[in-house]
Amino acid sequence: MSRNHAVALKHPPVPAPSEPAGVPSPFPEIEVAIEKQRRRGRGAQSNDSGRFEAEARVAFDDGWQSLDDLAPFKTTVAVDTARKVITRNDSPDIGFDRSINPYRGCEHGCVYCFARPSHAFLGLSPGLDFESKLFVKPDAPGLLEQELAAPDYEPKMIAIGTNTDPYQPIERERKVMRGILEVLERANHPVGIVTKSALVTRDIDILARMAKRNLAKVAISVTSLDPKLSRTMEPRASSPERRLEALRQLSEAGIPTTVMVAPVIPALNDAEIERILDAAAHAGVKEASYVLLRLPLEVRDLFREWLMANYPDRYRHVFTLIRDMRGGRDYDSQWGTRMKGTGPMAWMIGRRFEIACAKLGLNKRRSKLTTDHFVRLAKTGQQLSLF
Repeated sequence: MSRNHAVALKHPPVPAPSEPAGVPSPFPEIEVAIEKQRRRGRGAQSNDSGRFEAEARVAFDDGWQSLDDLAPFKTTVAVDTARKVITRNDSPDIGFDRSINPYRGCEHGCVYCFARPSHAFLGLSPGLDFESKLFVKPDAPGLLEQELAAPDYEPKMIAIGTNTDPYQPIERERKVMRGILEVLERANHPVGIVTKSALVTRDIDILARMAKRNLAKVAISVTSLDPKLSRTMEPRASSPERRLEALRQLSEAGIPTTVMVAPVIPALNDAEIERILDAAAHAGVKEASYVLLRLPLEVRDLFREWLMANYPDRYRHVFTLIRDMRGGRDYDSQWGTRMKGTGPMAWMIGRRFEIACAKLGLNKRRSKLTTDHFVRLAKTGQQLSLF
């Protein structure tokens, strides 16, 4: 067997509710994969093998109570020895072509996280492995310095936090993100940050200085104002109150801020769109955006398990609405529509968002970062020019 994290079948399979009329169910049953005590404080319910694994290890109770000896899932951190830190993309429907991810995996444990499938490339599970087996890039600041010093490097905004959160709990100790910001500040390089952690306020000193030169902006995702729903969906992320307070502190420091209502999940948090925008506007936010729930690859199964475990009465309704906004499928990766969806329900969510923003005066102006101040850093050991 190829996997060392067993799937503990401590309970019998739970029958899944029937799919919406006319849609065959790809899931005849749901297995309660990991006992609740072993995954306390985690988002995913299971730890199934990644899609590239040919085999999977399954633990079962053979009558000798051996499953009782399985330890709870604990966060472990390994070193990622990357040779480059800037990742490029050519996606036509996002506003940046480069990004940095200081960490792989994310301890926040957001069950809907579209980055979960990336853990399969490491031979790990997009489930509990994603939020408990983390990888840190301690050399990221030094690697970034080298890349910015390259003679052919052309500056454009670098996005950080678009895959995994740069301010997840281990950043408090590792401080990789702060090191990256220090390099970007020295180079006068623009950066856009996305997070759902109040830890971002730790770096207000750097961000405020950069913002004065139009070099920094921060977006914070607020998924729900309901503490219970937020904690269930995003077990180790900052509470809604702390995120709003972080937005207030950032705004007062002169740092352009955006509230992201993301993801919008029909029949679960879509009723909160207006309240989230109102709370953010009162915190001083001037810009807002939203993203519809995305369920690529393994995320669909993980979200489905989570929904059945926590809100079984809403299962049919949620997935019916999701499919209405995804052309009859659980997910549609089509460029241009994957973030907002299609159909009447998606249109209504978009109009509600636009009307609320207009009433609150949001998005009247969009902050733009500049590359005019960029200074090419000298390579280590390189003699500085006199001219």
